[in-house]
Order: sequence, then structure tokens, then C-alpha cells
Amino acid sequence: MEIPVSDGTIRGHLATPRREVAGEPPWPGVVVVHDVVGLSRDARNITDRFAAAGFLALAPDLYSRGGFVRCVRSVFRELTAGRGRAFDDLGAARSVLAARPDCTGRVGVAGFCMGGGFALVAASRGFAASAPYYGPLPADLSALDGACPVVASYGGKDRWLKGAAAKLDAALSARGVPHDVVEYPTAGHSFANQFPGPVDVLLKIAGMSYDRDASEDAWRRVLAFFAEHLR
Repeated sequence: MEIPVSDGTIRGHLATPRREVAGEPPWPGVVVVHDVVGLSRDARNITDRFAAAGFLALAPDLYSRGGFVRCVRSVFRELTAGRGRAFDDLGAARSVLAARPDCTGRVGVAGFCMGGGFALVAASRGFAASAPYYGPLPADLSALDGACPVVASYGGKDRWLKGAAAKLDAALSARGVPHDVVEYPTAGHSFANQFPGPVDVLLKIAGMSYDRDASEDAWRRVLAFFAEHLR
């Protein structure tokens, strides 16, 4: 689908719950923020899984405005700065969901890797719950002031985010934010993402492979947390 934004439209993947499973609408919403790879088949599958669990889910394509390399650079700059067009796009996706007649108006955000970083910063920007998966912490933790409830998942073998889970847990506790932060000891980075053959092989070499046990437990926690805070 096309998502209206301030400078036109961006692409997005919308997934709608099945009535025979989720019941009649309205349903709570979830904005899914993709990882550095972009709006891949994996990101669409994740969005579809939220819908299968009874959430109206929308994944905006943050790379809609140009070539991959240029978009990656600009989106990462905005994540580091904590502001910019990518954050505006997430807000636009939230507004699109909240305004739909089949949405309750309560919208959460879930993000993976780079998207997890966006989900953390966006937790204080109008969302009702946030689920960052191995998201980098904001350089200035004051970005978490006023954050909505957070359910976060990290890998103990993630060489890029060592200590992030404990630091996030302490920061949320200090702010009185309801949260559930878990570090899975045997999992690495990207443990909840599944990519096609050649990409998966390269990720395994880099210590970033899919971990079914950790991924499924994280899904269990996230869906239960969202059911509590979004329904």
C-alpha cells in the first residue's frame, strides 16, 4: 500500500487479521520497522505474523525515496540524531493505522536491528507499546523519558550490543517504565530474522544467524506484552 507522508507517499506492507481467528474488528495496530536490509520478504513475514496474532500491522519502507546505499546512510543518520524524515514516516504509519475504522486507535511499534533502534526512540513518541529486537540504544538515554511500555529482546552473543540489555533495563527501571527486557545467552544478533540461503550463510559466518528457540520465546513475550498494553 501507499502511505501518505509530508513529501508525497512511501511504500508499505499492510497485513490484516483474519476475522475467523482474531474476531471482528476493530483491532489494535502495530507498526513494524524493518532492519538494515529493508522491506524484505522476512520483514513482510514478520508483519504477517503480527496480523495472524490479531494485530493490524503495517511495515513502512524507509528506503522508498532512492537507492539503497543513499537511503541506508540517511536513515542511519536520522536514527543517530533521533529526528528526521524516517521518524516522520513512522509517525505517518501510526496515524494511518489509528485512523482506520478497523483499528482501535491503540498502536504499538516493533523493530529489528536498525528498526529496533527506531522502536526504542519512538517509544516516547505516541506509541502505546514498543518491542525492540536487538536495537541499539540511543546515545542520550533521555530519549527514553516518557517512554511507553517496552518489551525488548537481545542476544548474549551479540558482539555489537554487549551490555545493552542490562543498560536498557536499568534506564527503564530508573524512569518507572513498565518493561520486560531479556537477553538470550546462546543467541547472537538478528536471532529472530530469517533470510534466504546465501544471505543466511554470510550472517552465520558473522555470528548473526536465526535462533529458533530464542526467536519463538521472544515472540511469545512480545505478543503477550502487546496483548496486555494494546488491547
